[in-house]
Amino acid sequence: MLFREAKEEGYIIDNPNEFVKRAKITSGANARRLFTIPELKSVLEIATPEGQSLIKFGLYTGQRLADLASLTWSNVDMKRGEIRPVARKRDKTILIPIAGPLQNHILSLPTSDDPKSPIRPEAYRIIAREGRSAAISNQFADMLAAVGLRPHRSQEGTGKKGRNTRRDVNDLSFHSLRHTAVTLLKDAGVREAVVMEMVGHDSEQISAHYTHVGREALAKATASLPDLG
Repeated sequence: MLFREAKEEGYIIDNPNEFVKRAKITSGANARRLFTIPELKSVLEIATPEGQSLIKFGLYTGQRLADLASLTWSNVDMKRGEIRPVARKRDKTILIPIAGPLQNHILSLPTSDDPKSPIRPEAYRIIAREGRSAAISNQFADMLAAVGLRPHRSQEGTGKKGRNTRRDVNDLSFHSLRHTAVTLLKDAGVREAVVMEMVGHDSEQISAHYTHVGREALAKATASLPDLG
C-alpha cells in the first residue's frame, strides 16, 4: 500500500511490488489439519472397497484425489515396484516407489489384461464423466462424518454459485491425506527435496530449486510411512 500511494503521489515512478501476489491468509477456523493413524483406520473400517483403496493410495503416494481416481494399470509397474501417476495440475509424470503396505494392497486388487483398465472403475467413471473429483470428495466427506471426524453435509443448497465463489473449507478432507503424508515423511527425517519430489511440486520455481532426487532416496522415503493394516 505504501508503494502504491507513493507512486500515486509522484514520489516514485514504478511500484516494485506491483506484480507480487498477495499471500493467502488461512484463518484458524478454516485451516486443514492432519489425520492421525487411528482416525484413518476408523475410516477404513466403514469405507467401501474403492474408498479403502483411495485412502491407501492417498497416504502412500501423497497424490491428489483426481490423479488417483484417474490411475490405470499402465501407471503401475509391479516388477520395478513403481507407480507413475500423472499430476494433472502440472501435466507431469511422477515416479513413486511402491511402499510395502501399498504393494500388498495392490496385489489384492482384481487386475485386467488391458493396461488402460482403471484401477478403481467407479472413481474413474466419475472423473471421465464430470472432469473433476467433487463427487468423490463428497463421498469421502460423508465417510468422515459417519465416524464423527467432521459435521454432516447439509442437504440444503448453500445459495452460493459461480466458479469464483469461495468454498467452505473443512479441517479434514481427502486433501488432508496429502498433508499427512508430507508431515509423516518429514517427521521420519526424510529430506525436504525428497518429499517434494515424491508428492510433486506445485510450481516450476520450486522444482528448479531442488536437485534431482534418486530412486533409492524415494524408496527409503516410502518405506518410512506407517502400515495402516
